[in-house]
Amino acid sequence: MKLSYRGISYEYNPPEVKTTQSGVPGKYRGLDWRFRNLDKSPVLQPSVNLKYRGVTYQTAGTPAVSSVESTKTPTLSTQDKARSLMLNYHKALQNRQASMLKRSAAELGSAAHS
Repeated sequence: MKLSYRGISYEYNPPEVKTTQSGVPGKYRGLDWRFRNLDKSPVLQPSVNLKYRGVTYQTAGTPAVSSVESTKTPTLSTQDKARSLMLNYHKALQNRQASMLKRSAAELGSAAHS
């Protein structure tokens, strides 16, 4: 397929994805649907490390590591990740409660002086 962008022409060939129809029919808003399954997963485009205004990024895949973040971090188990998420949630909850208490104390203090 021939495309152009800002006067520059280029050739684009989208990847072809082969599918097979499953035996499970469906209906959505009165129309019959046939579900399709992928025969094989599509080939992903290779990732490219790029830099824009000093910030390193990748076009696809895992995020690029900048020179500041070059230290290796150990991989965490699922249990450690869950624990970390729970602790972060509780820390955010405590911060929110503390800010609400400070606001209500300030409102009560200003109301008492009026």
